[in-house]
Amino acid sequence: MAVDPERTFKPIQIALLTVSDTRGPENDTSGDILAARITGAGHTLSARTIVRDDVPTLVTQLEAWIDDRNVDAVIITGGTGLTGRDVTPEALDQVKEKDIPGFGELFRWLSYKTIGTSTVQSRACAVLSRGTYIFALPGSNGAVKDGWDGILAEQLDSRNRPCNFVELMPRLREV
Repeated sequence: MAVDPERTFKPIQIALLTVSDTRGPENDTSGDILAARITGAGHTLSARTIVRDDVPTLVTQLEAWIDDRNVDAVIITGGTGLTGRDVTPEALDQVKEKDIPGFGELFRWLSYKTIGTSTVQSRACAVLSRGTYIFALPGSNGAVKDGWDGILAEQLDSRNRPCNFVELMPRLREV
């Protein structure tokens, strides 16, 4: 990471959403990993919940967080695969204003180093909606580690050079 020690770290408020028909608070290991990394990096975990793989349910939860001034970014784990129940990208299509295509591209490049060609089955993606970043990662423990450690830890650090997502936040609602 290219941290500029002359810059000040600015913690942001992150909501964490696990999308699963089978996980609950007692076995949400990928959510636990992300929660620990979010707070360990100095950010605030502003909300955390688990919802089932269902587009209307996901959209409702995302809309609530997009409109919440106590949420700067949402990180989702789960629902990015290819099965009929994997609907996270479809829900994001309903709330997005802009795609962040480089996120999914970089995630799959990093993931390729870990799981090889199986990464083509991932639909990891990111969007921007009304000034809120939304990042969707696969639900495996390895995938959330790859996504946080390889992308989000740096891009959500205001000290990262040459640029980062945090420094753009004051300008995201411009027209």
